[in-house]
Amino acid sequence: MRTLLKFCLALLCLLPAVSLATDNFPAQQTFAGQNLTLNGKGIRTKAIFNLYTAGLYLQAKSTDAAAILTSTQPSTMRLEITSGMITSENMEEAVRSGFKQSSTDPSLQPRIEQLIAVFKEEIKEGDIYDFAFNADKLAIIKNGKNAASIAGADFKQAFFGIWLGEKPVQAPLKKALLGQ
Repeated sequence: MRTLLKFCLALLCLLPAVSLATDNFPAQQTFAGQNLTLNGKGIRTKAIFNLYTAGLYLQAKSTDAAAILTSTQPSTMRLEITSGMITSENMEEAVRSGFKQSSTDPSLQPRIEQLIAVFKEEIKEGDIYDFAFNADKLAIIKNGKNAASIAGADFKQAFFGIWLGEKPVQAPLKKALLGQ
C-alpha cells in the first residue's frame, strides 16, 4: 500500500503546476485602441522546455494563415516569457533565425536590427511583449510600456511569418495560434 501511495505522489509531482497567476491571454483585449479577439494561443517549446506562451489577437477569428499575414487590419502577437532560459542573446539568435525562415527581403534588415535592439534590455521570466500592428506600423510594447515602433506592413508580414509562415518556428504552435 505504501509503495502505491509513493508511486501516486511521484506521478502528481510530474503533472504541470497549476498557476494561480492572472491569465495574460484574455478572450478580448484592447491593443493600440483596437478591441481584438484571441484567435489562438500556444506554447513554444524547445527540447523539453517551455520557453514562452504566444497568443494571436485579431479583429475576427481566422484559420487562414496566409490571409492573416497579408492583412492590413489591426492584429497583435503577444509573447509571455515563461522560462529563465530566454536571454537577450538567445532571443537575438532566435529572431534572426526566424526572419531567415520567414523572408528573404534584404530591405527588412535595418528594421530587424531595430527589433533586436528592443531585446537588448534584460529579458526575465514573466515579461510580456505585445507586437501590435495598426495603421502600417508595428508597435512593440514590453510590460505595458512602449519600446519601439517599426513601420511597414511588409515587416509585420515577415515578423508574424515567424509563427504563421510556410516554415514556422514550430508547426504545433502555428496550429494553436490559428485556433486549430
